[in-house]
Amino acid sequence: MAFEPQPDPALLTRGPEEGFPPAPGGAGAEGHSPWYLAYRRLLRNRLALASLGLFLLIVVFVLVAPLWANHVADTGPNTTHTTEKVTVDGEKRDVVSVEGKPIGPLWFSAGGKFFLGADSGLGRDEMVRLMYGGRTSLFIGLTSALITTLLATILGLLAGYFGGRIDSLISRILDVIWSFPVVLLGIALGTALAVGGLKIGPLELAGNSIWIPILIIAVVYTPYMARPIRGEVLSLREKEFVESAVAQGAGSLRIMFGELLPNLWSTIIVFFTLNIANNMLLEASLSYLGAGVQPPNSSWGKMVSLGVESIYTSPLLAFAPGVMILLTVLSLNVFGDGLRDALDPKSKVRLEARAGLAEPEGTPV
Repeated sequence: MAFEPQPDPALLTRGPEEGFPPAPGGAGAEGHSPWYLAYRRLLRNRLALASLGLFLLIVVFVLVAPLWANHVADTGPNTTHTTEKVTVDGEKRDVVSVEGKPIGPLWFSAGGKFFLGADSGLGRDEMVRLMYGGRTSLFIGLTSALITTLLATILGLLAGYFGGRIDSLISRILDVIWSFPVVLLGIALGTALAVGGLKIGPLELAGNSIWIPILIIAVVYTPYMARPIRGEVLSLREKEFVESAVAQGAGSLRIMFGELLPNLWSTIIVFFTLNIANNMLLEASLSYLGAGVQPPNSSWGKMVSLGVESIYTSPLLAFAPGVMILLTVLSLNVFGDGLRDALDPKSKVRLEARAGLAEPEGTPV
């Protein structure tokens, strides 16, 4: 005769969870992705958010250039007013004096015309040129950073994953570019291409094309991003998830772009943000030295170069674009540092631990 086991009456008087350890994180605990946690950390970094806000204001400032030019200044960035006059508080004044000195900042005295004055010699509206020059500088910085990121990611993945001869070939090409000082290499390429233009197969660019400095900047900065990515790929390819993908029959492309690339996004995003600032600085340096943006195009670097010629009589012509470069690069660098700390908090913890400032364990994220 079989007997069925009966429950202990003592257990019937206790709750379902009494006497048992709680589930890790609680039964209703909600998990968060690393991206959400990084977003939370970034929100607590007020300095990084303020820098991002400043950069967005600068972007809005340059994007409304057509509105200011058409509805306020009533002139274009390359329109000259050498022999014209402007009405200031009911008085006619020369835009460029007989001695060649341009009119100074008028602010709103002339209804917004020549808000920052005129440039020397040609009498172009400096405020309009500042806004349009910012569009050029930001376009070059963003586009060259995108090209640099694309080239560096592909080269870093190929070199780090395959190794061997492919790694040696790619690494030696990057070493050759790395061995040249960035500014000197940019000046050499910019000067040569500004004279003869660029023609590679169906691709043909004139010497004054804005794409020439974009391509130069993108190429010379590629090694500075490709080598760290290659190092991370060398480390990631030895991980268990890659071995598991190989065991399941995944091909090289699937492993590189489906397994390795998602683990590189945080590094790529931080490098992209910082590359924009570095690329804008290099563009300003090349344009200042005459090897970057060529006339009739204008950028902040080109405006600084032209403004230095009249630094004693009209210092604002050089200071205004210089301050815009400073604010843009500073905001991007500070935001990039905050983004790095948010995506890789261990790096900041290690630095603080060395200084004795690390937070105690258990601090909420």
